Amino acid sequence: MTPEERSRETQILLMHMNDYWYEVDMNGGLGVSERYTEDGVFEGGGDPLVGREAIEGFYRWRIGRGVRTSRHVITNFRAEFHDDRTATTYCVMMLYAADGAPILPSNPPIIITDLIDQCVKGDDGEWRYKKRSFVALFQGGAPATVPPAHLTTSKSAEQA
Repeated sequence: MTPEERSRETQILLMHMNDYWYEVDMNGGLGVSERYTEDGVFEGGGDPLVGREAIEGFYRWRIGRGVRTSRHVITNFRAEFHDDRTATTYCVMMLYAADGAPILPSNPPIIITDLIDQCVKGDDGEWRYKKRSFVALFQGGAPATVPPAHLTTSKSAEQA
């Protein structure tokens, strides 16, 4: 991969990540499951969400809990390319969130994590997440939203 190709693909992956968290923060995350492979895994606390249906089920469940204000702030983005179709991305994510509508009291971030994504480029040329993992570095005072156990697989998400 030439430096120009690496630069272009890194920028595309960063754009995808920015668009993903924008959708979560502004629209509750409905539809972001399409950014995963069919069997994609989201390891965000609690049991992993496995498959697009489980991931979508989590965001439907989350919206059903009521208004939540969040900002997922990412920085220090880096992509490592294993070949033309697989990459691992790394960044630091800070999550500010609380149930309710703004303006809310300010606290430290709920959590600061290393965010690690295993990415796969499909036959359609689109990058998708094969696995998203968080490594907690600092924990604030407010709890993150953790999906209930019945949402963790595609099969159980269909029943939810």
